[in-house]
Amino acid sequence: MTFALYERLLHFPMIRSLFLLFLLGASPLAAQDDLLDLLGEEDAGPSYTTASFKTTRVINGHSLENTAKGVLDFKIGHRFGTVDQGIGNFFGLDQASIRIGFDYGITDRLMVGIGRSSFQKTVDGFAKYKILRQCDDGCGMPITMALVASSSITTLQAQDLPWYSPDQQDYFTHRFAYSFQLVLGRKISERFTIQLTPGLVHRNLIQTINEKNDVYNVGISGRMKLSKRVTLNAEYFYVLPGQLREFTAQELAGNPDLGFTNSLSVGFDIETGGHVFQLHFTNSTGLFERAFITETTNRWEKGQIHYGFNISRVFTLVKPKEPKDI
Repeated sequence: MTFALYERLLHFPMIRSLFLLFLLGASPLAAQDDLLDLLGEEDAGPSYTTASFKTTRVINGHSLENTAKGVLDFKIGHRFGTVDQGIGNFFGLDQASIRIGFDYGITDRLMVGIGRSSFQKTVDGFAKYKILRQCDDGCGMPITMALVASSSITTLQAQDLPWYSPDQQDYFTHRFAYSFQLVLGRKISERFTIQLTPGLVHRNLIQTINEKNDVYNVGISGRMKLSKRVTLNAEYFYVLPGQLREFTAQELAGNPDLGFTNSLSVGFDIETGGHVFQLHFTNSTGLFERAFITETTNRWEKGQIHYGFNISRVFTLVKPKEPKDI
């Protein structure tokens, strides 16, 4: 078909009208396709790393993970007595220290929590915010970083508190302690995650003037994936020397178990549907920061080890909104 034939066809009014409509419609259709492509890219956004750990706690300390927005995480932490107590106390199984807590995701980056422990009858609460999130695709962030601020209050009677002397005035503010931690880590591969947790524990009341109210510490922890539903976890909290009470040689001769030691825990995470069971061994009795960072006295080499478990069960209280069709 030659150009002269096109020219003749355009003399017909109907053909000329269809040709003009085609020209007018082609440009908007192309523009619409481009706009949809751009919107699709924007909706996709960065792909953030997930499942660095199976739950928001490694064992005692916080992990890189948060509860999702609108999700409530019901947690039960349980520590039996130490295994060195022998058959008389069924290797510690006759005793227990328990914490019951609730964590809630306000957003995907901000979560809050509250709990009550039988250890020193303590109530604790915290807020945790993800400052940075590791990306798999869409951004170049290689790590996850979160800030955790927590506080605790002991509700024991004054005479039952381990750091009170009979002639000491019982002030309500003495019972408070605070903790601030920076959780830094990276999911190195599908199987391996590592994190560092530098932190500060502030205690309003201390046992002697030789102790520090502010206790600087650093935690190191990791996870190794053994199977689709099982991981091996470990964590260690190191307290910088010269901050906690140091006992004399005479005091230690009378009671060699006196004195502080660093918290060390090892265990397994087992995922079963909506539950995560954490089975572990630890030398720490308490399940909140002041307790396991500054008040651990049990020693692994002496068999002063607690067998324990954590149970995590999540409930979706607020379902995420479905994306609108364009």
